[in-house]
Amino acid sequence: MKKSFLYVILFLFMTNTLFAKSLTIDYEATFGILGEVGLIHNKIVTKDGKYRIDTTVKLYGIAKMLLGNQKEHYISKGFIKDGFFVPTYYSMSSIKKSKKSLKEYFFDHKKHKLIRIKRKWKHGKLTYNKKTNIKFYAKDDLLTLYFNMDKHIKAHKNQHSFTLNVAGLERQKGKVTISVATSKDRDDYEDDLGKSASWYAKAHIVQKSFKNKSGDILLSASKDGYIKRAVIKDLVMYGDAVLKRVESRR
Repeated sequence: MKKSFLYVILFLFMTNTLFAKSLTIDYEATFGILGEVGLIHNKIVTKDGKYRIDTTVKLYGIAKMLLGNQKEHYISKGFIKDGFFVPTYYSMSSIKKSKKSLKEYFFDHKKHKLIRIKRKWKHGKLTYNKKTNIKFYAKDDLLTLYFNMDKHIKAHKNQHSFTLNVAGLERQKGKVTISVATSKDRDDYEDDLGKSASWYAKAHIVQKSFKNKSGDILLSASKDGYIKRAVIKDLVMYGDAVLKRVESRR
């Protein structure tokens, strides 16, 4: 359940600036019969052609109990090129009771290389430490995938479907297929995501949480290009997961 929410953490941001600019976007997460289960808080800061995205996940109620008050933190930082966030570093950290895990990705865009360092701790003691040269190269991570989505769709405006390489999705060799809604299938998206979006799309993800080991994340965008609503279909047990953009609570 946790990973399903986190794959949906989303959205594109600004352009180059000489002064620091900060944007906060919050998403309320609901999960089938469990109702509201958490809040995803995103803070994006840009300055001097560079960016940093910080994403934290706060769990509520039964989800907090089931996951042992697990805390998640994601960081993406790098530079801005042609309006796109281009990561040079990406990390995924998790703390649950006495256990902590950290995955860090380092991007070498000149040599087209991607390195992952994975570490685990228990009671403060390092129990696992492994460095891996990932077999594919990526220009996005799991945060920039969604924050760059509006730009990606505009760059592929004549294509109904396109594929991106994304760090953090080694299970599917980094490849994510994005399908953009056409006038013929727009109604199907509106049934799940509501009307009046600037565009609709879906990202195909391989993940154990899906009934068939893979599934689609449905996305809709507001007129400002940020994700308005996302729905993860065909999840095991509790029903669909929904992310809805809300007013910042911080």
